[in-house]
Amino acid sequence: MFRLYFIVLLVATLALNGCISSPLYQKEYTIPQNAWDYNFKPSFKFEVTDTNARYNIFFLVRHTETYPNSNIWIWVYTKQPGDTVFQKTRLEIPLAEPGGKWMGRGMGAIWEQRMPISNDGDTVMLRKKGTWEIRFEQNMRVNPLPEVLQVGLRVEKHPLRNFSTQ
Repeated sequence: MFRLYFIVLLVATLALNGCISSPLYQKEYTIPQNAWDYNFKPSFKFEVTDTNARYNIFFLVRHTETYPNSNIWIWVYTKQPGDTVFQKTRLEIPLAEPGGKWMGRGMGAIWEQRMPISNDGDTVMLRKKGTWEIRFEQNMRVNPLPEVLQVGLRVEKHPLRNFSTQ
């Protein structure tokens, strides 16, 4: 009886661990002197091999609790495989709720936010195989932007596949 219980427990543990997905790509850059200057444009390159999959793409930001704004505006530059120019999009990342409470996860005086950068926060299909490149540039009125510690990119392969040709 004990042996059967142990086997069932082992199989359940392995099944649950198999459900936890790791990102396809994740990288963060430390912001020099914790002040994000317009000229500091972190760049991220990742490989896409499955063009039938859907992906979640996130902007990662880590800031202190003394960050002076409730949001951050960024330019997102995207270059698909084979392209020579970047497509440019302006995006607002909310960091605090209207009442002033920080969003994301906090530990002491440090806050971390993961915000989708795709349309309406939905999954996207990356239709070209090869190396994709995404670059971020802060677009706030203040330069350099104080109390920003790190920025990064996370790309996750969505567990559900989409075989449509949209």
